[in-house]
Amino acid sequence: REKLNRETQCGVDEAVRITREVADALDYAHRHGVIHRDIKPENILLHDGRAMVMDFGIALAVSAAAGGRMTETGLSLGTPHYMSPEQATAEKTISGRSDVYSLATVLYEMLAGNPPHVGASAQQIIMKIITEPAEPVTKYRKSVPVNVAAALEKALDKLPADRFDSAKAFAEALQNPLYYTRANHDPRAGASRSVGWRERLFWPLVGLSAALMLSIVWVMRRPPVAPPVARYAIELPEKMRLGGTQWSPMAVSPDGSKLVYVGENGALFLRSRDQLVPREIAGTSGAFNPFFSPDGTRVGYMSGNAGGASINVVLLAGGPPVTVTSTGIGGPGATWGSDGYIYFDASGVGPLMRVRDTGGATAAISVLDSAAGELQHNWPDVLPNGRGVIITIDRAGPGVNVAKANDIAIIDLATGTHRVVAHGLFARYAASGHLLFVTSTGVLMAVPFDQARLDVTGAPFALIEGISIRSRGGGVDLAISRTGTLWYSSGSGAGQREVVWASMNGALTPVDSGWVGDFGTLALAPDGKRLAISIQDPSGDQLWIKQLDAPRGPMSKVTFERQNRQPRWHPDGSRVLFVTSFAGAGTLRAVQADGSSPTPSVLLPATLPVSTAAWSPDGRWLVYASRATGKPGATSRDIFAIRPGLDSTSIPLVSSAFDEGRPSISPDGRWLLYESDATGVPEVYVRPFPNSAASLTQVSTGGGSNAKWSRDGRAILYADGTNQLVRASVQPAATLAIGERRVLFALTGVYDWDVAPDGERFIMIRSRSSQDARTLVVVEQFFQELLAKGKP
Repeated sequence: REKLNRETQCGVDEAVRITREVADALDYAHRHGVIHRDIKPENILLHDGRAMVMDFGIALAVSAAAGGRMTETGLSLGTPHYMSPEQATAEKTISGRSDVYSLATVLYEMLAGNPPHVGASAQQIIMKIITEPAEPVTKYRKSVPVNVAAALEKALDKLPADRFDSAKAFAEALQNPLYYTRANHDPRAGASRSVGWRERLFWPLVGLSAALMLSIVWVMRRPPVAPPVARYAIELPEKMRLGGTQWSPMAVSPDGSKLVYVGENGALFLRSRDQLVPREIAGTSGAFNPFFSPDGTRVGYMSGNAGGASINVVLLAGGPPVTVTSTGIGGPGATWGSDGYIYFDASGVGPLMRVRDTGGATAAISVLDSAAGELQHNWPDVLPNGRGVIITIDRAGPGVNVAKANDIAIIDLATGTHRVVAHGLFARYAASGHLLFVTSTGVLMAVPFDQARLDVTGAPFALIEGISIRSRGGGVDLAISRTGTLWYSSGSGAGQREVVWASMNGALTPVDSGWVGDFGTLALAPDGKRLAISIQDPSGDQLWIKQLDAPRGPMSKVTFERQNRQPRWHPDGSRVLFVTSFAGAGTLRAVQADGSSPTPSVLLPATLPVSTAAWSPDGRWLVYASRATGKPGATSRDIFAIRPGLDSTSIPLVSSAFDEGRPSISPDGRWLLYESDATGVPEVYVRPFPNSAASLTQVSTGGGSNAKWSRDGRAILYADGTNQLVRASVQPAATLAIGERRVLFALTGVYDWDVAPDGERFIMIRSRSSQDARTLVVVEQFFQELLAKGKP
């Protein structure tokens, strides 16, 4: 159809060739008992110039309709311009000669520029098909050879018995220069044979009797009116709400009927359209960045710690998760292509990676343009046609995906090259033929996009404001199905967090009324009078020291470049250590808390990529989590200790195939507190220090993370598997014993916290709303709105 719309008429040789190729396909179908019933230009594909017949939908529907009863109703099937007379009169028996007639109308249109019968309405066209003979094609195209015109005349005969008995015979006649219809009859002359009175009366009577029925049938077969756009908010049940992950929190199934999201407890939840209450997907604790398989039966997700995560897959019908790979995985996103590959962000800085969905070796599929400042290719989305992958080009480094320098690009999988097509931080393909992308200010934009050309075809336009952006990870609360169902959340984003005091019963008091920002991690000074806190600004995450012993206490900035997080105080309160991350390396540094030395000192170099660290109470030891295990191919973290200034090498404290992190030493200096996923989910453990191999005590049950000592050493506090703050008492004895575990309150919307020196209060970074200030919105039939807003 696109070719005819563009060229109106085809060359004679080309038209005949296309017709013969379609006739060859129909002959095969007819010999296998299948009548197509809807041959038209729209159902003929040209692949490298060769014609292919598609869309046997009507044929299959007829064959599946209970032994053929569908045809016994007398329903007319097909498209008006290309219907055979027997289809138009709803005859009960349709043979392959009907397809021959329809193919002849297509050939007629290729040669003449129009089908043999046209009219102002479907009824007029059908009446002409029933009652009027087709004009000789040579009336409109004198260059048509005699045999082609003659074959067309025969193929367009009103009576099926007078047509070719097969598509093959029609094709042979088109190729045979000696073919003509009747003895010495030249179709160029346009002569008409005499018609008897019975035949002259027959067709008008048939037409009159069929007209009313055809009108009804046509009305019944009109395209249905599209349902209206529907927009509504979803309130998720308590303890099943959207979690506070910094990465992507949600994914929608291809058919739009299911949403998988990261809940408050860090596990995945499935919210089906036909169910009122979501259900937790077993075994998915610590999940982030969920994504669906192309058939919608499985969900992939990342788990663990960004930069050293694993990619797992779980069947929605049930069963344990299966790990696909844990090699070289970064945080910002993954997608599942119809080619059987999972595409994902590389750990640290690097190109886009992929791995077979059955596991195996990982490989890079893009090349960074370092001259253009490209550090990462992340947040991938595979195009439905499998030719390319939408990505975000990150130019600010890991964890700063909200930077205004980021662009949206398309990777050509055939060449590995990529091109920038829009300016934003997160993008998804819409099957309406658009690229949706979110700007750094949370505006959802759209631009027309041709996935065959891998390029935009128009100007971008705005759709929705206030899309939630996940601080530090760059995840965006947005997902769209292939059927046009959009899910998104609005509300808090960057700059919408506050710092509060919390009592033992969860009562909250702002540290400084009106003090809000893009806060990340924090630590209280040993005396409880100062707070070290990371705050994101255009330069990255920077450390500030805030005075807490006076109302609206002053603040001083102590770092000025790169990404600085995880502050921990020296026992004497003079210095703060922190982890600087850039280009995939985690360097342990320290800075004077009073700002007297603007240049931080390096405690551990980038060759030992640190994720978290802490001083011992006497200030002599540093304990830290790192992947520098010396084991080839290892990606999980181990825990080490070193005495700065005394030791040149670190000693391993906990080294295993599992992921260990967040180490700290008890106030009396005798015990090492840390978390590990040895059981499949993060749990909190204690070992002796420094003789860590002497014993092992598990503190948490059912999940535990972000554990901290009380200042007197008589309690361990941690977040359990349901994101509740738990206080586990510690019995003073020669060997450590865990006593009562008491749940204090929910950590909903809390990003980081520390324990006050009195052990009765906590200081916390939290969202300004107890529900993370995000409202989940569903838009059904979103493509209609998208197409309407995109009209010039």
